[in-house]
Amino acid sequence: MNNEATLSQHLSELRKRLTWSAIVLMVVSVICFVFHQQILSMLMGPASGFPGMPNEKPIYTDLTEFLGIAMKVSLMVGFFMSMPFMIWHIVMFVSPGLNRSEKRYLYIFLPISMIVFAAGASFGYYILFPPAVQFLISFGTDIATPMIRIGNYVNLMISLLFWMGIVFEIPIALFFLSRIGVVTPKFLSRNRRWAVVLAFILGALITPTLDPINQSLVAIPIIILFEFGILLSKIGSKLKKRDK
Repeated sequence: MNNEATLSQHLSELRKRLTWSAIVLMVVSVICFVFHQQILSMLMGPASGFPGMPNEKPIYTDLTEFLGIAMKVSLMVGFFMSMPFMIWHIVMFVSPGLNRSEKRYLYIFLPISMIVFAAGASFGYYILFPPAVQFLISFGTDIATPMIRIGNYVNLMISLLFWMGIVFEIPIALFFLSRIGVVTPKFLSRNRRWAVVLAFILGALITPTLDPINQSLVAIPIIILFEFGILLSKIGSKLKKRDK
């Protein structure tokens, strides 16, 4: 009976935390929707105008396209803005089952992960996307006139920012994997050449263009992050040995 009561209490707590997280997400998303024009204008920043297009702005061809993209952007921005609140609830829910050392790592690396993700998204916004979008807009203008749909542009921008944020999490991921013994610094160093190949493959997949310059803008930071991850994995490996 005690076990059943404890399980019931855990499920009740989980339901409450999920409910509060959903409420905060919806409220923040509604607020973001009120300011969707400012958010969309900010996303248009890397394009620096759309030369050759009406009013140098993207277009939409369906009646509901702009409304749909405004709602999608509002929900995405609301999700990221409410992420600290949701992560706090996750930490509070799982912390009773963790030991002191695990709690310490959780409290330290969750905020760091968010900061690193934001850094990766900022890199994509300020460094990677401007030359990529200028290349795409100017390529082939002697033959065809670009008419960029806002849905296509925003989806491409969101996808790029998301994947660049994920890529910047590589060092933290390698630290935790070495901390739990899944990988070792020696294994990572031995497979460095494959990491370089994978970095350029990811560069080709993440960037919206096929030119080597924009691919290198993604691949080189991945390689640097991998090397930094090797250093962190050495720390994680030492901590694992110390705990034995």
